[in-house]
Amino acid sequence: MSTLVSSEAAPAAVPEQVSRRRGYPAYVLRKFGGACGSLAFVLVLNFFLIRVLPGDPARTLGRGRFTNPEQLAAFNKTYGLNEPLMKQFFIYLENTFTGNLGISLQYRVPVSQLLLERMWPTLLLVGSSTILATVIGVWIGIIGAWNRGGRFDKITTGVTLTLYSMPEWWLGLLLIAGFSVGFGPIPGIFPTGGLHSVGVDPASLKGVLDTAWHLTLPVITLTLAYLAEYSLIMRSSLLDELGEDYLTTARAKGLRDVDVRRKHAVRNALLPTTTVIALSIAFVVSGAVTVETVFSIPGLGLLSTQAVSLPDYWVLQGTFLVQTGAVIFAIFVANLIYGLLDPRVRT
Repeated sequence: MSTLVSSEAAPAAVPEQVSRRRGYPAYVLRKFGGACGSLAFVLVLNFFLIRVLPGDPARTLGRGRFTNPEQLAAFNKTYGLNEPLMKQFFIYLENTFTGNLGISLQYRVPVSQLLLERMWPTLLLVGSSTILATVIGVWIGIIGAWNRGGRFDKITTGVTLTLYSMPEWWLGLLLIAGFSVGFGPIPGIFPTGGLHSVGVDPASLKGVLDTAWHLTLPVITLTLAYLAEYSLIMRSSLLDELGEDYLTTARAKGLRDVDVRRKHAVRNALLPTTTVIALSIAFVVSGAVTVETVFSIPGLGLLSTQAVSLPDYWVLQGTFLVQTGAVIFAIFVANLIYGLLDPRVRT
């Protein structure tokens, strides 16, 4: 009888094991399909944002720059605005997938070229800040939660709460006032803004060092802002995990505290932090608008601000597409990491 029971029970575990092994590829495909669906919605929304404006779209986009009907007709023909709506949509899709996002009304250059030029300063600025903030913030959150109530935890919690409640632009202005302008007998040592000094070749070694010097204060500003958020979320998540029974079981098995923390508690506590970090990575492409404006960094954030003030509709349409695409991609990556850290979310 025992043999019969074991033979009936054993096969039941096999499909579950196979399901766990094969579950991740199916999970990836589902999330990829969701990301493609979100991107399709963004493309449709981006198309109709201009078309729903009152009046003639060509005159609205041209902002009164057309002085005769021939110019208006040429503009309509170039962008297909005199075609039926569905044909306009397919022209828009074709132009989008071929990189033809229109001509900037302010800079008179292709929008795709302008976005590529402005993307690299933003990647350099916010990318460096995100990496530094992730490493430092997660480490502070782990140490603070593991030694809850200690001196390190009290000091770092107070500092991070202060930084978290402080607007980025205000923190940037404080750093400019203190370290660029100077105060009292202490002179300023950092540039007040910009990405390069006049007359310096950015491709040379001197230019690279000059760029790093200009980016010091902006990177510190964003690092402190993101660090506070990552640290507080990591600390809160780890504190929630410390009361779980599986940690007590791990200690009862004789595992050292450092192994319990590294192999069990931190891994589960990383789930909420992963989401926040992944969403913050989206700002690597979309740009920290306020910081780039305060420090006059010629990135996507400053470009968006300038396009709104004109307004430059083609640039706004292009930046909206890049920013939303970056958010979708970041959420997709976060879901993939979630699936690796916690197999339960694959079902």
